Amino acid sequence: MFQTFESHASPEQGPGRLAALRAELARRGLAGFLVPRADAHQGEYVAARDERLQWLTGFTGSAGFCIVLPDLAGVFIDGRYRTQVKAQVDLGHFTPVPWPEVKAGDWLRDHLATGVVGFDPWLHTADEIARIRAALEGTAVTLAAVENVVDAIWPDQPAPPAGRVFVHPDSLAGDSHAAKRSRLAAELRAAGERAAVLTLPDSLCWLLNIRGADVPRNPVVHGFAILADDGTVALFSDPAKFDDAVRAHLGPEVTLAGPEAFLPALLALIGPVRVDKTTAPLAVSEELRGRGIEVRWGDDPCRLPKAKKTAAEIAGMRAAHLRDGAAVVEFLCWLDREAPGTLTETQVVRALEGFRRATNALHDISFDTICGSGPNGAIMHYRVTDQTDRALQTDELLLVDSGAQFADGTTDITRTVALGDPGAEARECFTRVLRGMIAISRARWPVGLSGRDLDPLARYPLWVTGRDFDHGTGHGVGAFLSVHEGPQRISRLSEVPLEPGMILSNEPGYYREGAFGIRLENLIVVQEAAPLGDNRRQLSFETLTFVPFDRRLILVEQLSAEERSWLDDYHAEVLATIGPRVSGAVADWLTAACAPL
Repeated sequence: MFQTFESHASPEQGPGRLAALRAELARRGLAGFLVPRADAHQGEYVAARDERLQWLTGFTGSAGFCIVLPDLAGVFIDGRYRTQVKAQVDLGHFTPVPWPEVKAGDWLRDHLATGVVGFDPWLHTADEIARIRAALEGTAVTLAAVENVVDAIWPDQPAPPAGRVFVHPDSLAGDSHAAKRSRLAAELRAAGERAAVLTLPDSLCWLLNIRGADVPRNPVVHGFAILADDGTVALFSDPAKFDDAVRAHLGPEVTLAGPEAFLPALLALIGPVRVDKTTAPLAVSEELRGRGIEVRWGDDPCRLPKAKKTAAEIAGMRAAHLRDGAAVVEFLCWLDREAPGTLTETQVVRALEGFRRATNALHDISFDTICGSGPNGAIMHYRVTDQTDRALQTDELLLVDSGAQFADGTTDITRTVALGDPGAEARECFTRVLRGMIAISRARWPVGLSGRDLDPLARYPLWVTGRDFDHGTGHGVGAFLSVHEGPQRISRLSEVPLEPGMILSNEPGYYREGAFGIRLENLIVVQEAAPLGDNRRQLSFETLTFVPFDRRLILVEQLSAEERSWLDDYHAEVLATIGPRVSGAVADWLTAACAPL
């Protein structure tokens, strides 16, 4: 079993740890300290050693930070975690702060009159620190880079991860690492840059066609790299993780040294050196400039080509989704037969993982399954534990958001199902969420538009009734890499143009705190749209996920003719693609679930 159910939140320990941190700050003459949920690689998911925010506060979400002052500790959380944070931190000692509505710099201006606020320069990007410093201009509050204060008071901090590295075959990647290195090096030469610093784990893995096991649920390896303008790469990661097969795969143009060699190598570079100010830790650019080496801000050269999947990667993702779709259909058939009965949320999670394991191809789950029944469904990123485990009840909704890591692809799917009759409001909200998903699925748009331009399509059916959801409509997804991948996303914040080959989630939702949660999610890939009209170049989406929606929750009379046609066509394709992969009672269930509306 990959997923476990022990609680990682310890709000009862927060006050004591907060007091110890404040004592250490006072000893160092600091008025405050920034505690991010981040590591030196700025990935969304971190190893146990880097769970400083969770250790201090009890909050287990995948994004957020805490600012500790002498008499106030603000925990900054986005819309996904507004409900969760109240159950995970001691509200007598930690104050939830809505972010990004409230910015860190503005909050400091309002709550600290004077003093030095410390931060670890390896855990914050140059862009992030620059924004805070700009907001503090004209005040008596300053930021200072210091050694990590949380680490100094964390007596049993886990060791750095040491997961095994393995080769990702060229046949699945669609390109050799030599070809990738050559293309990116040509870009550096064209820009007049001598080297680029790479700090994102998925960038390293994509570039070198390797995978690892340093972060839970994400097959990535921790490390840093320097890509030179001649295509060679200096990789800095624990050599013990690389066996002879991986070293042979990397070849003579990729050198390997321990992480301790990264800083000396950095300081030996000849500029200009490209650094991504939105992903690289501030320490990288500060060390380079301190040695007089020219830094040029620029995008991580791997991020965009990694986002635009090769034909082989898309084929692998299609295959992974068919395999996963059959497992999820088997699960939904089982759930329909068993629920609610005496089932609990943890039993549902165990059963779903069992169906995926039965494929004999499961490398891992792609994130801890979110399985929220009734009011727990309103906690957007709810992680069930032995302490929160809830029995399924008749006449409520069950939200299940899950995914798998296969060698040929990464999946992420959400379905919300009825346990009996959840009521008219639940069916209306479900139908509106479904209409938003269909709108994204059917979208056509001119080349050059970004996710920000499409995001309103998913929200409009909710907006007209005064409703909305407090998360993005879609995130990028890697190919046997991170289930959350940038820079592409469907969000009101995204300005990155969508391009063919980009894979994203399509997951609108609606959440009524204390009552129910609804989310529906398919993965989609950007493709060239078939010519229409005056043959302007346009883009559209191909749907990768094939699992039926719960027809008991659909108010058919609220669907337009086009929406109903899309849904019937989708279910027909589910039956055609998944039907041959299941048999017996599961095949009968699927046939009924995919019948025309």
